[in-house]
Amino acid sequence: MYQWALGDSREPAGTLKGMPMKIWGLGLADFCVLLIYLVGITTLGVWMARRVKSVADYFMPRKFGKAMMMMHAFGTGTHSDQAVSVAAKTYTNGLSGIWYQWLWLFCTPFYWLIAPVMRRFRALTTADVFEARYDRSVAMLFALVGVANLTFNIGLMLKGSGAVLTASTGGEISTDAAIFLMTALFVTYGVAGGLSAAIVTDFVQGMLTIVFSFILLPSILNAVGGLSGLHQKITDVNMFSLKSPAEIGTFYIIIIAFNGLVGIVTQPHTMGNCAAGRTELDGQVGFMFGTFIKRFCTIAWCLTGLAAVVYFAGKAVNPDEIYGLVAGDFLPKIMPGMLGIFLATLLASVMSSCDSFMIASSALFTENIYKHIVPKQEDKHYVLVARIASVAIVAGGVAFAYIVPDVRTGLEIFWKISPMMGIAFWLGLFWRRTTVAGAWAATLTALATWWLTAQGFFISFLQRFSLTESLRFLIEKEGKQVVYLPWQMIFYLAAGTCAGVTVSLLTKRVDDAKLENYFALARTPVRPGEEVSAPCTLPEGAQVPPRRVLFPSSSFEIPIPGLKAILGFAGGGVLVFAIIYLVKFIAA
Repeated sequence: MYQWALGDSREPAGTLKGMPMKIWGLGLADFCVLLIYLVGITTLGVWMARRVKSVADYFMPRKFGKAMMMMHAFGTGTHSDQAVSVAAKTYTNGLSGIWYQWLWLFCTPFYWLIAPVMRRFRALTTADVFEARYDRSVAMLFALVGVANLTFNIGLMLKGSGAVLTASTGGEISTDAAIFLMTALFVTYGVAGGLSAAIVTDFVQGMLTIVFSFILLPSILNAVGGLSGLHQKITDVNMFSLKSPAEIGTFYIIIIAFNGLVGIVTQPHTMGNCAAGRTELDGQVGFMFGTFIKRFCTIAWCLTGLAAVVYFAGKAVNPDEIYGLVAGDFLPKIMPGMLGIFLATLLASVMSSCDSFMIASSALFTENIYKHIVPKQEDKHYVLVARIASVAIVAGGVAFAYIVPDVRTGLEIFWKISPMMGIAFWLGLFWRRTTVAGAWAATLTALATWWLTAQGFFISFLQRFSLTESLRFLIEKEGKQVVYLPWQMIFYLAAGTCAGVTVSLLTKRVDDAKLENYFALARTPVRPGEEVSAPCTLPEGAQVPPRRVLFPSSSFEIPIPGLKAILGFAGGGVLVFAIIYLVKFIAA
């Protein structure tokens, strides 16, 4: 675990002559910085446990302002496996690898519109919303899919972060040890303090993650001669394009972005990102602008991966280890303790996401599954169950970390899970005629189509058809043909939507009173300090605004946006194109 790195091999081991002591491959200063961070953040999270008095306190404390909500959205949505995947994809594909995290870039302005609606549902979990719109069976379906989604994502994050930690320490800390360390820490404070602990620690960890994103870039750019050096030494012009003809073109970007928009509302932690604020505006500012911070950080990850193409030229390097190898090479040379700061920020980035995911998934299990099996218990009983469920869910995530072959493969699987129920969410929000059976049909058909498009007989069928190069159905991947990812998404989104609409038209409508309550929630603004007796209910004395939709004589429930919604959405759109222009300017 530790040793003295000797300057003279003739000196006996254990003397102080030579270089300083190494602990887990780290200098003493780096180790001390890392230890201080780990003890401090865990203590802060556990300290928040004193505020947990009820299930609502544990799962959805509605008491945070804009700054906290921004860092919560940023911290929850940003983790080191994303830096790993973007840097790795950029290393192999060029600048277009940025879309491995920018797939939601064009969705970001929509967060301004989504956040107030999610807050107005007055729900503890997204499954509560499905129960309010459909029935308990659909809520339980979402709970099962949501728990699987977050369990999968926790494993993906742990695997990516473990790879970086191992590479950064020259293999002194194994991936297994790294995963165990991170898991033990965020489980300790997350289980104790719930979402409050996650949000407070996310504020600190979000700041560190910003440092983590930009700390390496100046050093590696300087080593390769800056941006001009990149252009001189990388001769393939496609490496500097935001579009890659071989894989990531305009068609790819559009479909991936649309798929992301369908699924963002049914990522279980989105409810916390939108609804843990005191007001609707807290959620709007936090969700949209916190996510924009991540978009800027992604630029740094991408440029680091591009510079690594030159820095590691001629060497056999595992793309998933690029970020960690760069850190291990450069940071110790800057000053003592810098590698420790980097590793602390790396841990911060994954822990700030895993804690939120753990709480969201335990909320789904406790509120939407366990409570219906064991009803009418005291709050302290359900908080205990939630804590036990948290540990079990994380254990499943750790198990998954050893199953997924690599981070990029895992990320592509993650992209496909949330849209499975996103179809039912959007159909239910915009079309009154969507039924319980329709929601089930949409979800199960989408899942079945996802499975179908990975089967050999379906791929053989598609081989009979030929499209243009940019719209081909199949691509070559690891020596075999597979369905091109955008087409796979089109297949399952289209099939799920068609099944949902068709079955809804043929089955019994949802009760009118239930529908009126659901849509009343969606259009009734949240009042400061309001309290509700149960999830998805209006507070006493609430004044429900009149229905204002584009097609008032139909079953479509598409609201007419107000001035604040239009201005916020337009401002988000301007930021999206400004960020794209910035990257193109840098790469020119």
